[in-house]
Amino acid sequence: MPITAQSAAPELGQPSGALPTRALSPALGAEIMGVDLSQPIDGDLFAKIQDCWHQNLVVLFRDQHLQEDDQVRFAERFGPLALSHTRRFTTANPAVMLISNIRENGKQIGALPDGEMQFHSDQCYQEKPAMASMLYAIEVPSMGGNTLFANAYAAYETLSEETKRRIDGRKAIHAYDYDKASMKRGTRIVEGVPHFAHPLVRTHPATGRKALYVNRLMTIAIEGLPEQESDELLELLFAHQENPAFVYEHTWRVNDLLMWDNRCALHARTDFSATERRLMRRVTVLGERPV
Repeated sequence: MPITAQSAAPELGQPSGALPTRALSPALGAEIMGVDLSQPIDGDLFAKIQDCWHQNLVVLFRDQHLQEDDQVRFAERFGPLALSHTRRFTTANPAVMLISNIRENGKQIGALPDGEMQFHSDQCYQEKPAMASMLYAIEVPSMGGNTLFANAYAAYETLSEETKRRIDGRKAIHAYDYDKASMKRGTRIVEGVPHFAHPLVRTHPATGRKALYVNRLMTIAIEGLPEQESDELLELLFAHQENPAFVYEHTWRVNDLLMWDNRCALHARTDFSATERRLMRRVTVLGERPV
């Protein structure tokens, strides 16, 4: 089973000096405590939050009472926001996307309604994939619908030297079919399906660390390899990066705000009952072309 968070006594009060945090798991992740994201954040505090995020790949803020504008304002501190590709699931702000299985008047109000979703990295099929994704929990089911995160730094660093040599300098093609393969692997490059090739190993622009940049849901082939060899190598890489030792599973609570670094962390979702409501608000920060 994936590694779960260890309990720790909360540290209260506005941070002064060192940022009060606790590790979410040995694999990755940190909870930042004593910060109210509904209030303005000064430059010094933001720098500490950003540094913690770079170090831990995923940061969690519990018990946040955020309006849409609060979440957008915080996300914009990290960079320009991406506009949602699925406008029918946005709010008045096109940078805000609802993730939900709730139906109103017979129609879904959000994308990716229910069910398991395989490991992936947001927007890796674009020339400039997302830098960060930020998810805020408004309604959560009593069980399931958890988000799993995998440490892509650790995945690369623990590859055998032979495998590192095999993937060195190579690129993989990522593609995403919103209509036919949004939750499970199965995308094929056809007209209208966005796709792009990126290095199998990318270097993080802030930390300088190398991360294994493939994922089970959206990576469909390695350029320059025969199909069978490409498929076999990708399956080896997928299985390796999904090793439970590299994974943290987050059990959501209402009013959680969680942000992850798409450049070095994969994420997936566990299944949950379609009879229970789940409503999340997502904002995505634009990124750079992987190198």
